[in-house]
Amino acid sequence: MTNSAAESLTIDVVSDVVCPWCFLGKRRLDSAIRASVGHAPIAVRWRPFQLDPSIPAEGLDRRAYMKTKFNDDARLAAVHDRLTDMGKDVGIAYAFDRIERAPNTLDAHRLIRWAGASDHQDAVVDQLFRHYFEEGRDIGDRNLLIEVAREVGMDVEIVGKLMAEGDDVDSVQSEIAQAQAIGVTGVPFFIFASRFGVPGAQDTDVLAQAIVRARAAQDGVEVA
Repeated sequence: MTNSAAESLTIDVVSDVVCPWCFLGKRRLDSAIRASVGHAPIAVRWRPFQLDPSIPAEGLDRRAYMKTKFNDDARLAAVHDRLTDMGKDVGIAYAFDRIERAPNTLDAHRLIRWAGASDHQDAVVDQLFRHYFEEGRDIGDRNLLIEVAREVGMDVEIVGKLMAEGDDVDSVQSEIAQAQAIGVTGVPFFIFASRFGVPGAQDTDVLAQAIVRARAAQDGVEVA
């Protein structure tokens, strides 16, 4: 047996926490990972992306922002209805009508980055998605971000200090640039074992198959 047989599998997920497809993709990935119980462990790393970095730090009125972006109320409603239906299958209760602000997500990505150092990253990502898409809360608000840190068990004094002092702004922006440099133009984007990427909120079965393929690649086995 090779060492790689017991090697953990790393999945990098390039995502933005205001992307409803990313929330859907996370829940589907969670299901795919649960289905792989009995194999070597899987480590999920959340990587930053900003769908619109031009949004000011204080955010924008979401209704006005989405109207400008889509310029078609019927089309937007259809997208929301489709997401709402798909969300039900994975336990997401999208509440788009509750969302009042379109936030800049840079600070949220900073928090996600810090959470990775204490094994709280997945919990932080899940809380941010839920607060935004199910409760309509402003995840660009630093007070809420510190609340999320407290909810998952992070040291809020350290988080508050890092947030106020601007730590890791450049690091997050550099990671986003790296994702763009390898061809990521939309999210979610899943990278399995640093070997191959799967774009979009794919079905659970597709992600489960990608896990099998990535494990085989780590073991030096070719999978069609």
